[in-house]
Amino acid sequence: MGFALSDMKLTSSAFDHGGSIPARHTGEGADVSPALSWSGAPDGAACFALICHDPDAPLVSPGNYGFVHWVLYGIPASVSQLAEGTGDYTQGVNNFGNNGYGGPMPPEGHGPHHYFFWLLALDSEPELESGLAMWDLLEKIEPKVIAMNRLVGTYERS
Repeated sequence: MGFALSDMKLTSSAFDHGGSIPARHTGEGADVSPALSWSGAPDGAACFALICHDPDAPLVSPGNYGFVHWVLYGIPASVSQLAEGTGDYTQGVNNFGNNGYGGPMPPEGHGPHHYFFWLLALDSEPELESGLAMWDLLEKIEPKVIAMNRLVGTYERS
């Protein structure tokens, strides 16, 4: 399956789709991941992966663009929500060079950035080592993705 949007719905109690991400969830605040929940996963889902990516970041390198803020995987199919600041499941490496969540921190005066929280449902649970970067994870799971959707938040520094 290619990466096409599905009927899954990803939401957050911290912000609405298209809304501003509260400072608490950014590098200017407590820098904790927002609470997330989802519904509408397909019956064949065995596990989930989650990625937060900022395509507005002015970073381009060979085979890469934007800025990755969070890579999380190994989320069991029985789970349909993540608590604020979760450290559960398998944390991948973000573009800050850390495992886990690193909140929005766009350059000052750069305007609003869009943060795509992507939820991917997989039809089987692959054996994956911890600390994978976004592109490495996507390469390994792409054939197993059966559904995906996203929640988009914005953040701007003045």
